[in-house]
Amino acid sequence: MSDNAQHPFLNGHGRPVRFALIAVLGMLAIFLLAETVDVVKGIGEPPPSPSDTIVVSGQGKATAIPDIATITYTITKTADTVADAQAEATHVEDAALTFLKKQGVAEADVRTTSYEINPHYEYHTCFEGVCPAPKITGYDVSQAVSVKVRDIKTVGDVIGGLGEVGVTNLSGPSFAVDDPTSVEAQARAEAITKAKAQAKELAGQLGVRLVRIVYFNEQTPSSPPIPYGMGGGESFVKAAAPSVPTGQNEYTVNVSITYEIR
Repeated sequence: MSDNAQHPFLNGHGRPVRFALIAVLGMLAIFLLAETVDVVKGIGEPPPSPSDTIVVSGQGKATAIPDIATITYTITKTADTVADAQAEATHVEDAALTFLKKQGVAEADVRTTSYEINPHYEYHTCFEGVCPAPKITGYDVSQAVSVKVRDIKTVGDVIGGLGEVGVTNLSGPSFAVDDPTSVEAQARAEAITKAKAQAKELAGQLGVRLVRIVYFNEQTPSSPPIPYGMGGGESFVKAAAPSVPTGQNEYTVNVSITYEIR
């Protein structure tokens, strides 16, 4: 007996049924391929975060004596022309640079942070709807400079000397530790120790076991600058060098640790 005789349904509907079976098998193959790709992509990726966790935090602090100070000053000159205003500002800046060099400040530690030229306008009253164009009556040239003083003992002399050469505005000093890495490491170690102690205490109170750390975060707030402001240029003349105590800088590190628990 032939196959067609044994399967009368296929004998009457053989070709459509075969096409349907082929389509089903094709879709199954595509599904299996997609699943395989997903599995391969997942290899090497970290497992999903466990749902049973506790989060603890700690703060550490460390202090250090500053070894660098930053001072900023501005020179502003006004004249009828841009060239005249620039020449006057340059004259003061050259005097300031000469003074800083005598104080042992390296050229690499003196940086211009901005240089601006702004016109002065004279405005006229409008008459019967007609408004005359404003007239330029002069120009301001302003140069802002940042100075790093690495010899802390000379900060007061630098401030006083810059005042005598005629800078328009002076602010600072902002004291800092040039390389705070080791100080921050001390603060971080204290913060982590406190967080771990908190985790052990909390686990004991909850009756759970600490398995492993699954997340760690650290924040290091920046220390605010210590301002030392001075006024206009004429008040600087023959000013005595100010006394500028340096004190200590405090560095704070906040950490957050997430533990998996069982």
